[in-house]
Amino acid sequence: MGLTSSRIRAVNAVYEAGNFSLAAKRLGVSQPAVAQQIRDLERDFGITLFDRRGNGLAPTTICDQLYNVTARIQAHETEAVAVLKQHADLTGGELRIGLGNSMPGMRLIRSLQRHFPTIRIKAEMGSWSSIIHAVVDQRVDVGVLPDVPDDGRFRRKDILRQGVVAIVHPNHPLADVRQTSCSELMQHRLIFRTRQSSTQRVVDRAFSRAQLKPEPMIILDTRDGVFEAVANELGVGFMWEHGSSRTDKIKKIHVPEMDAEVPEYIFCLAGRKDKLVDLFFDQALIHDL
Repeated sequence: MGLTSSRIRAVNAVYEAGNFSLAAKRLGVSQPAVAQQIRDLERDFGITLFDRRGNGLAPTTICDQLYNVTARIQAHETEAVAVLKQHADLTGGELRIGLGNSMPGMRLIRSLQRHFPTIRIKAEMGSWSSIIHAVVDQRVDVGVLPDVPDDGRFRRKDILRQGVVAIVHPNHPLADVRQTSCSELMQHRLIFRTRQSSTQRVVDRAFSRAQLKPEPMIILDTRDGVFEAVANELGVGFMWEHGSSRTDKIKKIHVPEMDAEVPEYIFCLAGRKDKLVDLFFDQALIHDL
């Protein structure tokens, strides 16, 4: 019979459990059935997979080598079955999404759930670097960020392009202007993000090109913190132009030095095959954003 799926499962179960009895319970079959699978495999290939030691079984060197290969095969088989069960008719499953900004990610989630309301969403929000790491570490399935590196690690889809704008409270002296400059902004209290933020990298580059060295009055680690600081009249903050659907009477002001449009991407690990991830990519139609 050779190396069948049932024999692989039997070998791996005994390897992990250490005896036939626990392996049989794990597989939901009888102990003699598991032992027979092992004996048949040993006979067909003329090998010994386990040595008896006391009340347990110790894997031989060839069994160690076999397990290193077959454990990966079994993991892929388990993953395939899960995909078939959860996604065959797109009636369930969970998609983990990492968002650098509320928008356009929330709009994409809305589109996905409008068409597939039984798919559960688990969203994580964080800085640019934290979402990159979340995708790399597979803590999330897919991310939405600006300026995702084209270094071979990721499958990317460009969904829109946007620049960074200054934001102020309606009572701020700049509230009535449509456009300002980095040199003018130097005259006001500035609210910055930490350097892990993609927004802050754009802001830093703009001031650097203008040969200016601003000293922010407040540095915050979240975009919501910046928004609330501006709403409480603490100074001038910065955000991606389409990074939030909130208004709260906050005024957006264009800064020509920060207007260069940066692409926003949906991205996942290169080679990632998952129907729910593919569905999320498919929601990213430019006219829906």
